[in-house]
Amino acid sequence: MPCVISSPSTDSGKTTLSLLISCWAFSKGLKIQTFKVGPDYLDQQQLSSIGQPICRNLDIFLSGEEWVQKSFFKHSMKYEFTLIEGAMGLFDGLGSTTYSSTANISKLLNASVIFIVNSRGQVASLLATVRGFRDFDSELSIVGIIFNNVNSDRHKKLIKEVFKNEDIEILGFLPSDSKITLNKANLGLISPLDNGKEIDVEYFANFAERNLDVLSLIKFLKSPQKKIVNSVSFTDFKIDKGKPIAIAEDKIFHFQYPETKEFLSEMGIPLISWSIYDDEEIPNEASSLIIPGGFPEKYADHISNSIRSLNSLKKFRKNGYIYAECGGMMILGDYIKDENGNNHKMSGILPFRSKKNKLSVGYRYIEGLDNTPIIKKNQLIRGHEFHYWEIENNFSKLDLRKAGNHYKLSSPWKIKSWKTEYKNEGFFDEKLHASWIHLHLPSSPDVAKNFIDATQTSFSKDS
Repeated sequence: MPCVISSPSTDSGKTTLSLLISCWAFSKGLKIQTFKVGPDYLDQQQLSSIGQPICRNLDIFLSGEEWVQKSFFKHSMKYEFTLIEGAMGLFDGLGSTTYSSTANISKLLNASVIFIVNSRGQVASLLATVRGFRDFDSELSIVGIIFNNVNSDRHKKLIKEVFKNEDIEILGFLPSDSKITLNKANLGLISPLDNGKEIDVEYFANFAERNLDVLSLIKFLKSPQKKIVNSVSFTDFKIDKGKPIAIAEDKIFHFQYPETKEFLSEMGIPLISWSIYDDEEIPNEASSLIIPGGFPEKYADHISNSIRSLNSLKKFRKNGYIYAECGGMMILGDYIKDENGNNHKMSGILPFRSKKNKLSVGYRYIEGLDNTPIIKKNQLIRGHEFHYWEIENNFSKLDLRKAGNHYKLSSPWKIKSWKTEYKNEGFFDEKLHASWIHLHLPSSPDVAKNFIDATQTSFSKDS
């Protein structure tokens, strides 16, 4: 049975513990297939950076239960061990519900729970916390517990005394240590692709050996032996191998699910990398371009000086198809205003400036307003947002025209979050889709078909 690493709340040490286990396994020549609950890019990148199989996301809201199960069993059965890192607190899901929470994933996949608890300033209260989570849902099985921020033998002894009559294994005590503390920024952990601190695999492995009962812990990481065949029919898609898709991927733009490239490759679509950071021109053979999310605000000055890339992007706009998410959309605007109030020139393809605002994060319900390259009118899909920047000039008219620009732009959809009202969002025309929303194409066959039709064939709004 596989296990889920969970906790009472965010910032309890789930990612650190997952990395400790993965590094220890790597040092012993053991392969662990890791997964991350939720629409997360940064934790997933950390877990993919240490020589283990690439970490994958499990998200019921975005992908549905069937896809989550198929993806989990498809990848976990390749290796002897599997580990799932949870998100937030164990029961925190959509809005005030437990839907799409770590607990939801645990029950769906019949995975047990290993709990990590921040123990600073607590002893007896830890027992109340653990009992409360254990008894909240009888269908869950919390099989082990690890105590974080335990910095003395006396603290450790007192915790053992409190838990001596509990039917739960104590699997370790983690002391505070700056060498295993992960650097953070606005959106969470700093990505290893974005000048983040490189994981010292040897130190993490030795730390795990000293402070975790790794031999007891590893028995909870056995991969399931249940095979589910992927049911996606590739014959549903018409592919022109003469129309490659270019993807922006470098230290600026890297908020992308690994399944997206795998999915497109399995379709038979040639993929080409494009780096704005290296001031590259979009390859001539590319017929379409994906610009995923990332940190253009951090590299705004660098981007504004990448003249070859920006000119190439403006030239590509005339004939190629562009799909841009979040940070990818920001470089299509006129300017990015950085945190110091300085404006940095972008491509000027879309009529807006972007500036910092409060955090916008969460799942989104989406309804199509028109027949677009991504969504059809009245079609219902799901996505998520995760950004601090906002559009300064928010054009709400259906006919958006920019001086000297003959493209007719509209909002492709309206969006809402948990118990809010719909609002129009994003930009589209026949050759462009740009939005704050992140989608998961591989688990959304209808959206994937719309996208592939747009990139592989000529697109008509009235089709």
